[in-house]
Amino acid sequence: MLCLLGWLSSIFLLPAPAQIPYRTPPKAIADLVDAPLPPVALLSPQRNWLLLADRPTLPPIAEVAQPELRLGGIRFNPKTNGPSQPSYLTGLTLVRLTDGTKRPVTGLPNPARLSDLSWSPDERFLALTHTTTDRVELWLLDVEQAAVRRLGDFQLNAIAGRPFQWLPNSQALLCRTVPAKRGAPPSPPAAPDGPIVQENRGRVTAARTFQDLLRNPYDETLFDYYLTSQLVRVDLNGRTKPIGTPAIFQSAVPSPNGQYFLVQILHRPYSYTLPASYFPNRIQVWDENGNVVREVADLPLRDDIPTSFDAVAKGPRNVQWRSDAPATLVWVEAQDEGNPAVKADIRDRLFFLSAPFAGTPTPSLGFAYRFLAVQWHSGQLAIAYEGWRKTRLRRTWRFQPDAPDAAPTLVFERSTEDRYADPGNFLTTTAPDGTPRLLSPDGGRTLYLTGEGASPEGDRPFLDRFEVATGQTTRLWRSEPPYYENPVALLDPAATRVLLTRESPTAPPNYFIRDMETGRMTALTDFPHPTPQLIGIQKEQIRYKRADGVDLTATLYLPPGYDPQRDGPLPLMMWAYPQEFVSATAASQVQGSPYRFVRVSYWGPLFLLTQGYAVLDDPSFPIVGEGGREPNDTYIEQLVASAKAAIDECVRRGVADPNRVAIGGHSYGAFMTANLLAHSRLFRAGIARSGAYNRTLTPFGFQAEERTYWQAREVYHRMSPFNYADQIRDPLLLIHGEADDNSGTFPIQSERLFQAIKGLGGTVRLVMLPHERHGYRARESILHMLWEMHTWLEEHVKAAKPLEAETKPAGTRSGQPEQR
Repeated sequence: MLCLLGWLSSIFLLPAPAQIPYRTPPKAIADLVDAPLPPVALLSPQRNWLLLADRPTLPPIAEVAQPELRLGGIRFNPKTNGPSQPSYLTGLTLVRLTDGTKRPVTGLPNPARLSDLSWSPDERFLALTHTTTDRVELWLLDVEQAAVRRLGDFQLNAIAGRPFQWLPNSQALLCRTVPAKRGAPPSPPAAPDGPIVQENRGRVTAARTFQDLLRNPYDETLFDYYLTSQLVRVDLNGRTKPIGTPAIFQSAVPSPNGQYFLVQILHRPYSYTLPASYFPNRIQVWDENGNVVREVADLPLRDDIPTSFDAVAKGPRNVQWRSDAPATLVWVEAQDEGNPAVKADIRDRLFFLSAPFAGTPTPSLGFAYRFLAVQWHSGQLAIAYEGWRKTRLRRTWRFQPDAPDAAPTLVFERSTEDRYADPGNFLTTTAPDGTPRLLSPDGGRTLYLTGEGASPEGDRPFLDRFEVATGQTTRLWRSEPPYYENPVALLDPAATRVLLTRESPTAPPNYFIRDMETGRMTALTDFPHPTPQLIGIQKEQIRYKRADGVDLTATLYLPPGYDPQRDGPLPLMMWAYPQEFVSATAASQVQGSPYRFVRVSYWGPLFLLTQGYAVLDDPSFPIVGEGGREPNDTYIEQLVASAKAAIDECVRRGVADPNRVAIGGHSYGAFMTANLLAHSRLFRAGIARSGAYNRTLTPFGFQAEERTYWQAREVYHRMSPFNYADQIRDPLLLIHGEADDNSGTFPIQSERLFQAIKGLGGTVRLVMLPHERHGYRARESILHMLWEMHTWLEEHVKAAKPLEAETKPAGTRSGQPEQR
């Protein structure tokens, strides 16, 4: 034992920053990292095929460390002109839904690095990309042959999303390609021409924090060089036809009849404080040859949007094709200057403009709140959604697109927090031109709804029939214990056959076809249990109350074969993520399901079940604001009260030792962890991954807080654990990706908190993972992360002794938390 403690001390008491070799956790934990992943499933448009795409395990650090440029909020690989750190697929299998026949796809490149899978509208083909060491290529899967081949000899520009889109006739694709004569990348200047100067004179241009922004003119030149694309029409034989001139295309979408293209083009002047999604952009309609038919708008830099969540940009936004018409544009424009502080009866309004795109746009449906989305069926039926983030209100409307004077009908109105009252989502199908349409068996008189089916018994997905004229719903089916079944799609308009997934706590999700008349289930897949050695894990969804009466939910996991009466209390790991509410009733609702499969992955806390820990996963940490108060006004008090309630319940059940409890979380959960250590003595140790700890570094809002620092100084101060570093007296492990790309969670957040605790004499360890972003990907990084977490908990939690009376004030650990 003394030797072990000495070894641990030599590892953790590093006198100065040092790079150590990647470490590996115990084999039982490491095996979880290499457990097989279930394939990705992609249903064909006409519901005849299910494509299964194999996923590899984690990539090596050598792949994650490939060259990367970070410009305008975008990260990409300059060698391939594609995304950096992409996720690839390696194998393809076609499953015929009529009889379950499986056909492995042949002709794949070796090694296969596939992505961007997309069915043709007629489902005879599937386009995809393959990434080599220096380019992204277009490939084509012929379904009849179950074989793939490369399509053409050009290089796709895959930096800004999927680089191709099917044309409605399924005979060609619209691609963004690297210009053929682009030349070599621009060289950096030998010396700068002068200083970088930014200035503002009286304009309010507040913005939240962003990463990877442009910094100088050379960055702007690189941005232009790498993001400029040539639109190209590519037929099924690989023949190409250029369309228009090269530009930086934010999007390029064919009209449903294939005669026009809706393009959005980024252009200068760029910004050094905002990412590319805010840059000026022209919205235009092109004909088939790339000629501009209509310029819808030329939008300036969007640097004056208020920081409120309900604020939007001025001018046209959400410009898209109306999917039920041959060539009709639809967009929304704010009627209140995009500012929630401006009083207005109508805040947003839809506008239509049909081919040949001459004349004035036609105003349509107006919204008292912010437009969210629209689903199309025909000129007589569409479903539109509006909402208001501040109050969590959401409304669903039925309207007639071709009758602008006809009054809309309110279908649903509810709070987005009220999961029990969620009516579900209207199902869609794919039209012959490849566009989505509301699914109806009878010309728009009947629609279908599916949803999670939240209830006091947990989530129970459902399928409902919706009568359009009356608004009445009829329940056709609901998931029943002991399984968790989730509808994927209706295989026919009459809803007689449903594709769904089925799982249980011990059986992983698999695909089935349910006959709705007989209830007969036909299995399409048989994915094995990825970690059969852990089949005996005990899972229970538990309910308990907070001191203020709010009902809380958590999922309690116990190791295989564990018996509390025989084996006694265990060390407990709690892993959580707070959530804000404006209603205590909604905060008390049950989340999750006791019937879902227990996948013990490397990312969350469940790996600790292999090491003799109890795990309380995703316990409710609601932060509630009622009666005009903002949730964060009492963030600390509610946080500590939720933690104490969770510990007390586990202790009451006899499964947790109150003197050996740890808390952990990622991102906002890391922020929570540091705050709990700063404001209570409930925990023996904490693990905080990729968090933010000083809210003055995110002064224009964070998470669900939309007030600025200058509007709520005391809230920002109290919620920043950095300000209370002197009160963090329990060991804290900080882990952060050194290339974190998430807004607000700059690596300096962990570095500064570490320096503060270290300077004050606390017990703290900082681990910076090379090349890792907000979520970690490299196998070496994940294994090392698990080694760090396991070793930290073994020393500071599992081996911990009860605190001495003089260092354990009455009412802490197992009693009331020590408030600060």
